[in-house]
Amino acid sequence: MRSIVNSRTDLPAFTTPRFDAGDLAFQDIEPGEDQRWSTWPATTPSERGPEPRPDWLVTSAAAIDTELGVVKSGKEADLFLIERAVPGADAAVAGNAVLLAAKRYRGAEHSDFHRSQVYTEGRGTRRSRDARAVAKGTSFGREVAKVQWAYAEFEALSRLTELGAAVPYPVQVAGTEVLMEFIGDAHGVAAPRLAQVRATPGELRELFHQIVDFMHTLAAGGLAHGDLSPYNLLVHDGRIVVIDLPQVVDLVSNPQGFDLLHRDCVNVCSWFTRQRLECDPEELFGELVGMVAM
Repeated sequence: MRSIVNSRTDLPAFTTPRFDAGDLAFQDIEPGEDQRWSTWPATTPSERGPEPRPDWLVTSAAAIDTELGVVKSGKEADLFLIERAVPGADAAVAGNAVLLAAKRYRGAEHSDFHRSQVYTEGRGTRRSRDARAVAKGTSFGREVAKVQWAYAEFEALSRLTELGAAVPYPVQVAGTEVLMEFIGDAHGVAAPRLAQVRATPGELRELFHQIVDFMHTLAAGGLAHGDLSPYNLLVHDGRIVVIDLPQVVDLVSNPQGFDLLHRDCVNVCSWFTRQRLECDPEELFGELVGMVAM
C-alpha cells in the first residue's frame, strides 16, 4: 500500500501539529508508512461538519490518520478506509479513535472525470475564470471540476445531515478529499448495497419505507438525489444510509430537477417491483412534488 504522507499535492498535509498542553506526551511521535497527521486542525470551520458533532468524532491535533485500504474504486473517485486515532490513548473512549471513509476525487491524469451538465444547471461558480475553464474542459478546468465536486458532496452531506436525512456524517473536506462517517462494522467491513441484500418481504417493506422517508425529507427541503438507485443505498443494521451525493439538485433552480426526481422514483420503484413489492412511481412522484415548497 502506498504512503499517504504528502503523497498527493491536492490532499491536505499537516506535518507540524498544534498540540494542546494535554497532547505534549505525543510530540515525539511521527507518522509512519501509510500515515499522516490528522488533517482536522488544518481545516477551516466552513470545511467541517455541522454541529452538534457526534461524540465519536476525533478532533485532537495529536491524532494520526492511517490508511487501511481501498473500500471502492470508481471512475471519478476512490473510497479509502481511514483510522483516525490518538496514539497511546484508550481507543474504547469516544473521541480517541474512529474509522472514517475518505472519498478522493481522481485527477485528470488518471480519469476521464466528467459529470453531466444536467446536475450542475442552476449552480454558480464563484470565479468566472474557473467557470470558463470547466466549460471548455481544459486541464485546469478538470482540476477545478474535481474540487468542485468534492465540495458539492460535502455541502450536500452537511445540508442533509441538518435536515435529518439518513446520510453519512460529513467530517471535513479539503482539496479533493471528503472525509465522512464510515458505514460498516468495527472491523472495517463496509455495509452492503441494497442491490446485494437478500431480505424477507417484511424487511423489504421496511427498507422501502425508509427510502421513501428519505425522499420525503429531500423533497420538503426542495431537493432530489438525482441518481438514486439500489447501488448507492447502503443497508447497515437494518437501516438505509444514502451515499454518493455530489449531484444532489435543487428542484427549483435546476430546470431538470423534476425530471431527475421522477427518474429517482422510477429507479426505486422498478427495483422494488422486481422484488415483488408493489410500488407506483407516478404515485410516489406525485407525493413528492406536493411536498416541494415553490
